[in-house]
Amino acid sequence: MNLFDEPWIPVRWLHGQDGPDSVSLRDLLGRCQDIEALDIPLAAAHAALLRVLYALTARVSGLDEDPDGSWINWRASILKDRALPQERIEDYVSRWHARFFLFDGVAGRPWLQDPRLAHECTDSSGVNKLVMTRPSGNNHSWFGHARDSAPHWIAADTAVLYLLMWHYYGAPGRCTARTLDGERISDAKRSPLHGSLSYHPEGDSLLVTLLAGLVRPAIEVRPEEDLCPWEREEPTDPAGAPPVPVGPCGWWTDTSRHALLLEPDAGGEHVTDARITWAYHLSGAFDDPYLIWERTLVKRQGEQEEVRFARPAKPNRALWRDLDGLLRHRPPEAEGEATTVDPPKVFETAVVLTDQLRVRALGFDQDRARNSQLVSGLTPASVGHLTDQLADAQVAVGRLRRLGERYGENLADAVRKAWALYTRGDPKEAGKLVPQAEALYWPAAEREFWARFDRLDRTGEDPDGGLDILGAREAFLRLARDAYDHTTRPLTRTVRGSQAVVEARGLLWKTRPKRKNK
Repeated sequence: MNLFDEPWIPVRWLHGQDGPDSVSLRDLLGRCQDIEALDIPLAAAHAALLRVLYALTARVSGLDEDPDGSWINWRASILKDRALPQERIEDYVSRWHARFFLFDGVAGRPWLQDPRLAHECTDSSGVNKLVMTRPSGNNHSWFGHARDSAPHWIAADTAVLYLLMWHYYGAPGRCTARTLDGERISDAKRSPLHGSLSYHPEGDSLLVTLLAGLVRPAIEVRPEEDLCPWEREEPTDPAGAPPVPVGPCGWWTDTSRHALLLEPDAGGEHVTDARITWAYHLSGAFDDPYLIWERTLVKRQGEQEEVRFARPAKPNRALWRDLDGLLRHRPPEAEGEATTVDPPKVFETAVVLTDQLRVRALGFDQDRARNSQLVSGLTPASVGHLTDQLADAQVAVGRLRRLGERYGENLADAVRKAWALYTRGDPKEAGKLVPQAEALYWPAAEREFWARFDRLDRTGEDPDGGLDILGAREAFLRLARDAYDHTTRPLTRTVRGSQAVVEARGLLWKTRPKRKNK
C-alpha cells in the first residue's frame, strides 16, 4: 500500500464536486480546491494528518522557504490560482514515492516506521495497543471492548490513522522493550501533543485550510536542512538526542518520541500486529504553532520560576471559552493575572490570507494511564476579521468571553453554597447539583456568546468593538439566574431550604477578583 497511490484519507467534497469517499495523498494535493474538508472521525488523527499535509503543501508549493521575504505574496498567488502546482506535486511524488509505502516497500523504509524494531524488539505490542481507542493489557475499556487474547485485525487505511496518533499523542512511560547496545530499555517519552488541544484555521475549501495553516519560515531556513523524517538519508540514532527542527517542516513532522513498526497480513490489506516503543532515550525541545501556551509563575525552592505548558484538551469545555486565547489583543483588565496566554503562532499569518476563516479545535483528553476522550470543535462564525488592525474587536471578544465565564463560575459557587447551607455540609460535596446547573448554563451561554459575536464591529470604527457590555452582562446573568432557580427548586420544599436558596442567590452578582501574580 503506497500512500501516494491508494485511497485512505476520508474527505468531504464541495457542493457540486464528485469524488470517492477516500482519496490518496496525490489526489488530495491535486484536488484540494474541490474538497471541503477532511472527514476523519478521530480528532487526534485529524490533527496529526493536518500537520503532515501542511508539510507536503509547503513542499509542493515552494512555501517551505522565504529567502527574499515574498512568502505572503507567493501564498496569495497560489490561492488566486485556485490549485497547488500540479507539476511540483508530481515531482515530489516521483522523488519520494518509495518512502511512502506503509509496509516494507522497495527501499526498506516503511512510512514513519523504524524497520530496525524487527530485531531490536523481541516482543510485539499487539494490534490492540496500536488502536488507541481499544483497551490493551489490563487497562479499562473506555471506547469499546477488545481482548489481547483475540485481537481484531484492522484495515491498512485505518492503521495509518493510528500510526499518526501514536507519533503525536503517544503516552509516556512503560512500553515494549527495545534493545540498544545490549541494554533493554522500556521507557518512552511523551509525544508532542499528548493531552493537548490544537487550533487550526479552516477555510471554505481544503486548499484554503492548508494554505492558511502554513507557518512562515524564517529567512535563514533552507528546505535541504528542514527535513521531514521520510526525507532523511538514514534513520536517526535512538541513542542520541532527538533532532532539533530548524524550520516548519521539522516541527510539523519530526518531533515524535515513539518508534513503530506495523506487521501486515499476507495480502497487505490488514495490520495484524505492531511493535510500539521509544524513539529516543534522551529528551528534546518541543514547540508547536497550533497550541495555546499558558505561562505562570510557581515557587520552587523559595524562588519564582516561570512554567510554560500547552492548554489541555477538556471534553466538557466549549471552544468559545478558549477563543480569546487565540487573540493577540486582550482586555486591559486581563493584565496582571496569574496566568498569561500566548496564542497559536499560526494565526499571525492565517488571517492575512483571508478573513473568511473559522477555527477547528482538535485534541485528545489523556493522562499517563489512559486515553479518555477525543475532543473536536468548530466555531460557527468566521473569526478571520479579528486581525491586528481590529484590536478593539479582539478586546471585545475577550470581554464577552470573560462575562460568560464570570456568571458560569458565580452560578457554581451559588449552587454549592445553597447546598452547604441546606445540608450544613462541605460546599465541595454538592453532589450532582453543580453539574446539573452547568449543564443548563453553558450551552445557553455558548449560544448567547456567538449571537453577540456576530454583531461585533468589523470596521474598526467602534472603540468598544461593537460590544454592548451592559446588555451582555444582563444576558449572561439572566441565564445564570434561570439555571440557579431550576437547579435549586427541589431545595425550596422546606423552610430551611428556601432560606438557603435565597441567601446563596446573591453570589450570582459577585464580582470575580483579579488573580494576580504573587
